[in-house]
Amino acid sequence: MSSANTPEHKPICATTACCDVPPPVELANPLPAVASNESTLWRISTMDCASEEGEIRRALEPVAGIRSLNFQLGARTLAIDADESALQPALEAIRRAGFSPQPVTSKHETLPSAEEHGDHDHARHDHGSEPKSGWSDVTRYVAALAFAIAAEALSFFAPDAMPWKIAGMALAAIAIGLAGLSTYSKGFGALRHGRLNINALMTVAVTGAFLIGQWPEAAMVMALYAIAELIEARSVDRARNAIKSLMALAPEQSDVKQADGSYARMLSSAVPLAAVVRVKPGERIPLDGVIVIGNSAINQAPVTGESIPVDKQPGDAVFAGTINETATLEIKITAVASNSTLARIIHAVEQAQGTRAPTQRFVDRFAAIYTPAVFALALAVALLTPWLLGWTWTLAAYKALVLLVIACPCALVISTPVTVVSALAAAARRGILIKGGTYLEEARNLKAIALDKTGTITEGKPKLVAFEMLAESHSRETASTLAHSLAAQSDHPVSKAVVAGLEATPQTVEAFTAVAGRGVSGIIDGTQHWFGNHRLIEERGLCSPAIEAKLQEHENQGRTVTLLATDKAVIALFAVADTIKPSSRQAVAELLALGITPVMLTGDNAATATTVAGLAGIKDARGNLLPEDKLKAISDMQKQYGATAMTGDGINDAPALAQADIGFAMGGAGTDTAMEAADIAVMNDDLRRIPETIRLSKRTHNILWQNITLALGIKVVFMGLALFGTATMWMAVFADMGASLLVVFNGLRLLRTPELLQKSVN
Repeated sequence: MSSANTPEHKPICATTACCDVPPPVELANPLPAVASNESTLWRISTMDCASEEGEIRRALEPVAGIRSLNFQLGARTLAIDADESALQPALEAIRRAGFSPQPVTSKHETLPSAEEHGDHDHARHDHGSEPKSGWSDVTRYVAALAFAIAAEALSFFAPDAMPWKIAGMALAAIAIGLAGLSTYSKGFGALRHGRLNINALMTVAVTGAFLIGQWPEAAMVMALYAIAELIEARSVDRARNAIKSLMALAPEQSDVKQADGSYARMLSSAVPLAAVVRVKPGERIPLDGVIVIGNSAINQAPVTGESIPVDKQPGDAVFAGTINETATLEIKITAVASNSTLARIIHAVEQAQGTRAPTQRFVDRFAAIYTPAVFALALAVALLTPWLLGWTWTLAAYKALVLLVIACPCALVISTPVTVVSALAAAARRGILIKGGTYLEEARNLKAIALDKTGTITEGKPKLVAFEMLAESHSRETASTLAHSLAAQSDHPVSKAVVAGLEATPQTVEAFTAVAGRGVSGIIDGTQHWFGNHRLIEERGLCSPAIEAKLQEHENQGRTVTLLATDKAVIALFAVADTIKPSSRQAVAELLALGITPVMLTGDNAATATTVAGLAGIKDARGNLLPEDKLKAISDMQKQYGATAMTGDGINDAPALAQADIGFAMGGAGTDTAMEAADIAVMNDDLRRIPETIRLSKRTHNILWQNITLALGIKVVFMGLALFGTATMWMAVFADMGASLLVVFNGLRLLRTPELLQKSVN
């Protein structure tokens, strides 16, 4: 089971072949766990993937005095626990490796700057402190494209004379300088460190093309590459921002009640526990808390995915980021900003990005072999084809350079993280918190699912479901008043359910007495009345075969029966039961339609289990189970059906959740244990979110393999054209970056998934 508090991220990109894939999402990252108080935190804005982390680790290996390193790739931070004398040598070693560490003095500085996600986002891979241009990226790249077109025009139409050639070369050089200085800087750095990423390949290809006289094409390639990269970066930002936007849900400032009763505006991050904040209609709730004054409808869709506002009253919990709809509320804060439900969701989703899906691990392994192999092929084409096929050296070199342009597996590598993060974002919008790409992808393989009864299939609280008169001496209204009057004096859950289910004005009860394990009694209007269970009525000698039959009928349906009686006769029967949720039957039907077998596991008696399971549409119900029995049941189901999920509350069902292939925690909003114990947390108690998750998993898997097929297919076609056809370098750029954009846009389709989740995906 994965924990949301794992201190170190696993990377999104784990291949040395391509490190130009940005982290899909950047969020409000908590400070990493550090080894001691002597640790210092550094932000490395160009540390994008595992190979770059590996470079930094290798650079620091010779430095004595370093006790531990803690990398957070999602936050692009590194915590260094080292002797004071070792810190400066460590920083110098990082700089020599081509990175620029910047000190972080507060956790808020781990957030990416606006500039990093603005016009300069394309420079997200720079390994150094590149001076900031006064031009925006768009302006520079459009100018570069104009100079490249001018160079092409001179090449085609100008006389074949040296002055015109020099002019064309100058225009091409200007285009390459405008579009490619950062690419060259990074490319030479990558080659120096033995890495074959896209910058290294483009550096070799463009330089080679220029040297063999294809300078117009070299300029066009660099300009098109830069523009395509910029478009790709903006496209990837959509997936990144889909989750990063969660940070904006909670307002930055709160109206906090002061000792004199007035209100002061202060930062939400500074509001202490137990403070009281005021939230007006239409405002978002800044922090988790409990309502102390006011009744209002709360739109919880941003956190739980519920489409209908929920009525809240004093004593009810509310969550940061939800919207107060109808009335002013005063809320007592129960969690500081860094530990709110919203903050924990953001942190959990951030951690989820580090858990690579099986498909992504396959892609990373493949890419690590693919790029060196294509580079070797290009070298062989340049050196051997003049001897084997009679090509000119210039033609052989040109074809080899075309191969290099399309060699980088960026489209292949970027397809998986963008797709996975888009799916995680779509799920989060529906109140489904998936703890990692592994669980997202593996959910499609589920064959069976174990469902806890209380709180999962049922509401988790008793409700009055039947009220029958058994004596003609009293009217229904009178019996209702008597039962309400007696039940209102008791704190027992059954009594509370009866009171909640009856509309009556209570009367004064004299000589009220609680009869342990049986019920209550009291005098109303001078008459002794009893309100209790079967045993109490039996001891009073008031049972009859007809009453016994009624009791048996209700008990067979899993109901708890309470009887109202006088000393002479039983007046009425009240049946209380934990009712199934309106959504449970639909959820079970959807699971069956997906080919998944639902099984109910409960600690309740077998009769209750069978009744509730029947109402929900479940054929296999197992009752009288202790936690260890549920654990064994999951193991048996795995042997019988295959991949099995467990759905529970994340507390009593923890052993079974751990044993299951995937654990679903219901009602994760505001519950630490539920979010920790399971692989997937459903933030509200809607069981329909489980079949939605499975459909999302199927859809994600389909898109992942569509992207892999698309990326590899385009590569294969253009490699063939490069070797035996007429593919040019600028066509190769279109092929490479076009494939990247196609897979990005295909992955981003998952952001539209909320409305599609309710449709079956085959």
